[in-house]
Amino acid sequence: MALFSSKSILGIDLGTSGIKIVELSRIGGGRFDLKNYGVLDFIPKDKSVPKLDDQILISGLKDLLNKGKFLTKDTTASISSFLTFTTIIEMPYLSEKDLGKAIPFEARKYIPIPLQEVVLDWSIINVKQAGDHTNVEVFLAAVPKDQTERYKNIFISAGLNLKALELENIALSRALRGDNISPLAIVNLGGRSTSITVFDDQFERISRNYEVGGFEVAKALSETLGVSFEEAEKIKKTEGLKSGSSGFAIISPLIDLIILEAKKVVSNYEENKKVRINKIILAGGQANMPGLRNYFAEKMGKETLLGDPFKNVSYNKVLEPVLTTLKSSLSVAVGLAMRKI
Repeated sequence: MALFSSKSILGIDLGTSGIKIVELSRIGGGRFDLKNYGVLDFIPKDKSVPKLDDQILISGLKDLLNKGKFLTKDTTASISSFLTFTTIIEMPYLSEKDLGKAIPFEARKYIPIPLQEVVLDWSIINVKQAGDHTNVEVFLAAVPKDQTERYKNIFISAGLNLKALELENIALSRALRGDNISPLAIVNLGGRSTSITVFDDQFERISRNYEVGGFEVAKALSETLGVSFEEAEKIKKTEGLKSGSSGFAIISPLIDLIILEAKKVVSNYEENKKVRINKIILAGGQANMPGLRNYFAEKMGKETLLGDPFKNVSYNKVLEPVLTTLKSSLSVAVGLAMRKI
């Protein structure tokens, strides 16, 4: 008799620079078993951001699923952070029913598009006593309906059983934070953009997207050094921000822009909430760039770590070398596969 379900689920991170799939099964005690994984990168042929229409994504998913021979089609997928609107609002405490009625009216002040055009979700993240009054902090999230329908169509067309769509940052937090409730920031360096998110007491408090990512770094290397985009990608991955590397003077100003934004987000939260953020976690496909972690730590003046989404995941140790290089880019997919459905 099985004490824990061995049924696995796919976590699929559908990005602008690639598709990442992780298949996990839950083995109990907050631990998981890695069944399979797959990565498909979309490499630009020129110096423009790749335009991925839905058919390319569907075809890519099908190809990756067929080659990977995954055990299940049950899927949790992420909605990119730059497609979502999130905020935290404070309201007087009401019953669950009355709060549900009041929140859509309050949300109109914060959501920049008509509410009838979004899927709105919310959750209470804190209860505050103020004298005789009780207030609640509510996390609001809104996703345009046309985007949720688009995602559903992509996964259904690829032959998958979509169980849930989840905000990218929630999956990222689940994979990297663990039980840590102290304030920290996660900097997710993707191909198209970078998200900077502060988490406190296990909840997202503030998040900002910055339109500089790995693509801009490779483009700058290609144009300045006069090499192909493919060669620029190799330089980025092998030399990166190593002291004395050929690309240091080209890459560092772009990373400085990201660090400047991270400093703003972190310091604003520290000043407003009177707390100290001591830890930065780097994630995303660009986080493994040589020299990046040390450079980030020096500039931020804070402990900076590479996120490890596999710390609670069992896997064959033969995979250690490849997972060491991939774990940062698989963080969202791992967090999605950890979700209870």
